[in-house]
Amino acid sequence: MRLLLFLILLATPFTAVRAQQQQSAIRALLAKQTASWNQGDLDAFMTTYWQSDSLIFIGKRGATYGWQATLDNYRKSYPDTAAMGKLVFNILEMKPLAADIYFVVGKWHLQRTIGDLQGHFSLIIKRIKGSWKIIADHSS
Repeated sequence: MRLLLFLILLATPFTAVRAQQQQSAIRALLAKQTASWNQGDLDAFMTTYWQSDSLIFIGKRGATYGWQATLDNYRKSYPDTAAMGKLVFNILEMKPLAADIYFVVGKWHLQRTIGDLQGHFSLIIKRIKGSWKIIADHSS
């Protein structure tokens, strides 16, 4: 029993460190997304998403399936840098769902000369082949 307790106590700091590292990596992914958006670079912005037909994006017009369809919708909705504006994220919550899967909730704000936009988002982010990718996005 003492050995089990010792092993649990020994593993706890490593688990906390790993969670901090994972959350830092996810924050870096969102920072890359923000920087790419603010440079008007939708192609770089989309590198943060899982390039798969199984990607799901849910917005005010409903669900979109697939990486290419999601990019096409972004290009249609934000055809130029004036429409894109400057993006800011405010992360409200970040919770692990499994060893390599996180649930992230936050607010987004676009400052634009043509009128600001804002809303909330929820993301499921998964580590795939060593890289964190957004596999599901609900933004409204």
